[in-house]
Order: sequence, then C-alpha cells, then structure tokens
Amino acid sequence: MTRKTRRTNRPEPEEMPVVLPHAVISVTETGALDVTIDGTDLPPPEGEAWTRSTFGPLLDLLTRDRTITVRIEVHENDGSVFTDVIRAHRRTRPEPSEIEAQPEAEDERTTQFTSRSKRRPDLVEVSGEGFVTGEDVAVAVIVSHTDATDTGHARTLLDRGRLRPLLPDGGGEVMLFGRISGTIHVRRLP
Repeated sequence: MTRKTRRTNRPEPEEMPVVLPHAVISVTETGALDVTIDGTDLPPPEGEAWTRSTFGPLLDLLTRDRTITVRIEVHENDGSVFTDVIRAHRRTRPEPSEIEAQPEAEDERTTQFTSRSKRRPDLVEVSGEGFVTGEDVAVAVIVSHTDATDTGHARTLLDRGRLRPLLPDGGGEVMLFGRISGTIHVRRLP
C-alpha cells in the first residue's frame, strides 16, 4: 500500500528573531546622561538634561510608561556597564474608562467586579535610604516600582489586600532594591 502525500505551494514561514528596543545610557563625568535608543539620540525635554535624578522619567519614556519591554545598558564613566531588561507591565484590570463604558447588567460577575473595585485599599508604607537619586527601586515581592527622591530616599505604599494572596498569614517581609546602587532594604510588614 502506498501513501499519497499532499503537497502545497505555500512557502515556509521565515523565522523572525525577537528584537527588543535597545537603549544605551552613558553617564558623563558631570553626571549628565547621553541616551540613545536603537542607535538614535534621545534628547531630554527642552531646557533640561537627562541626569540620575531624571532616570525614572527617562525609563518611563523609553518603555512608553512600561507598556513595552526594553533592553537597557548603562555605561558608567568609570567603565563599568550594567545591563537590564525592563519588562512591560501586564494590564490586569480594565482602565477606568472601560469600566464606565460597560453597560450595567444584572450579571453576578459584574456586581462582584464593581463591588471589588470600590473597596478602599488597606495601605502600608515601606521606606529605606541610600538610593541613587531617581533610580528605579524594585519592590519585592515585585508588585510595584518607585523612584528615589533627590535625597536618595525611596517610599512606596502597598495595598494589603493585594498582598494577602502573596502573604497569606498577613505577615511577611518586603524588599526595596535599588537597581543602580544595589541598595537593599528588607522590612517586616506590621
């Protein structure tokens, strides 16, 4: 018994490499930042300069407010190089405009969502010192990011309601990690 094979004239799909936008940030001796994205200069806002204190807004611009993933290289003036991939945030909840645009329904799921979205957050503050001005400070369990102030102080407010699934016993620890300075603060939740 012979087996017939069916041939198609469709071309094989070409493999497309995954390409991330590539930002190179060079720190000058004066502390100013020279920035390129995919080899093209990225000038600072008119009348300003990119500096360590504007690193947070610079990352927001490069990542389009964390909607795209970008590969970042920071070249310090001492010759050291730091590389990181700044990932886009996943959108987990509808935008407020989308909630308002939804027609009201008697559906139980809609009622549950509406009542959950009106819940007041139960906030707890976690803070630490010693960060580089404007550096991106990771909050672990990574639920958010914050920026250091011009005095090197970082602060974040966390909603205990969002932490409960991560820390079921209500306690636990939260870490602040400076992505440039390497400063780490671990705080026990009260």
